[in-house]
Amino acid sequence: MNAPASLPLAFGTLFEGGYYAGRIRLSDGEYAIVVAPKAEGEHADTVWNKSHKRIPEALSFFDGLANTQAMAAAGSKLAAWALNLTIGGFGDWYLPSRDELELCYRNLKPSTEDNWCYRGDNPSSVPVGYAYFPELPLQTEVAAFQDKGAEAFDESWYWSSTQSAGTDAYAWFQLFGYGSQDYTTKDDELRARAVRRLKV
Repeated sequence: MNAPASLPLAFGTLFEGGYYAGRIRLSDGEYAIVVAPKAEGEHADTVWNKSHKRIPEALSFFDGLANTQAMAAAGSKLAAWALNLTIGGFGDWYLPSRDELELCYRNLKPSTEDNWCYRGDNPSSVPVGYAYFPELPLQTEVAAFQDKGAEAFDESWYWSSTQSAGTDAYAWFQLFGYGSQDYTTKDDELRARAVRRLKV
């Protein structure tokens, strides 16, 4: 996870094995988030984990790597899939945390739908993200990430690696149609997209 020479100016730019999605703040500094190419780094609908057992090390809103490692140790096949990916010569992919996944929606939104304006907070993003307005965020200007584009997120639910702190059987997701953030049972079947990060 060496620091890149410089960050792209635009979200969705080809970068370090995937596409630049923005910056996130962890306890040790700021990181660039890179979304995996869809063909190699997206998983069809699957469970977060078949077990509803609490995973105390998978509660972070900002550290998806730590969450994913804890999920894999607890038997999650989805987490193991992400950790075993090698894409573009990089083998440090993982499932995004709640805030890393929200960053992907905010900066690479596929649709032209109005946003569900009661969600969208992101205390970890740089800059900090606040709840959506119906018209903000806008659809991304990057054609490949717009609805039906080669790299676009489906207008569907995507798993984060963040377990719900209040309910052991639930984990957070992000809806990429109009931006709802919520949590659902771990044995529901949702999509997933891997990311990696680089310190900046």
